[in-house]
Amino acid sequence: MRRVARVRAAALAVGLVLAVSPPAGAFSARDMLGREVELAAPPARIVSLVPSVTEALYALGAEARLVGVTDFCDYPPAARGKPSVGGMINPNLEAIVALQPDLVIATTEGNREETFAQLKRLGIPTYLVAAHRVRDVTDLIARLGALTGSQHAAGPLLARFERRIAAVAQAVAPLPRPRVLYVLWPEPLIVPGREALVTELIRLAGGESVTAGEADAYPRYSLESAVAKAPEVILLANHGANTGPIDEPKWRRLTSLPAVRAGRLHRVEGNLVHRYGPRVVDGLEQLARAIHPEAFP
Repeated sequence: MRRVARVRAAALAVGLVLAVSPPAGAFSARDMLGREVELAAPPARIVSLVPSVTEALYALGAEARLVGVTDFCDYPPAARGKPSVGGMINPNLEAIVALQPDLVIATTEGNREETFAQLKRLGIPTYLVAAHRVRDVTDLIARLGALTGSQHAAGPLLARFERRIAAVAQAVAPLPRPRVLYVLWPEPLIVPGREALVTELIRLAGGESVTAGEADAYPRYSLESAVAKAPEVILLANHGANTGPIDEPKWRRLTSLPAVRAGRLHRVEGNLVHRYGPRVVDGLEQLARAIHPEAFP
């Protein structure tokens, strides 16, 4: 309950920051990197270059303000009906300009500095987001609620989010914490490190990531190092609707690993835990069931 209260307080604080009266007719907001973003008015036409942001805007009921998305913004399915501005790394600037956005929401992890610089030269305000912790996810949702005048929806959404996290934490609290290897990508082997949201989700789900000590968010890792960690659970991420390279047979051949001997090699839906939108809690519950099936009969 204390955590829910803190989230509600944070949402209120964000709303107050955004509501501070700038000059008449102007609107000011501070993004997640601490940059001040000045607008003529609250944004009515938003282009999202971030699938997580697109999901959150729909969850907040603010999709009418969303006039453009990327090719990767595939959830909810209705998002595919929005005009596309191309990929995240190389969005089509002409397409963005044609949509006449008041604001472009982008991320430092997936979009390029060059894109930010070009948008600035074009006079299009850019709001930057990033999330490495669950608290960053709740902060993002609260900020988007304030940006779009959807605070009334953000409060209940965050409350449900926190209740589900608390339920998982309660269910796994008395159980041992197995060593978990999470495979984001099989070749080259990419795993979550210290600064990855996935690492915190594994811990909340009752496990301990064997790669949590790595300094980078998503470093490359050697197969030998992974084997040496003797993981008790191995989670292989797909990348949308059971697609993407998993290479399960390679891992099943490593019969010396405790996870393989115990039959604890599982596929997980990567988009639920790699994206930092409202479905992160679905990803947490998925991880918890894979790590501690005994806690969720």
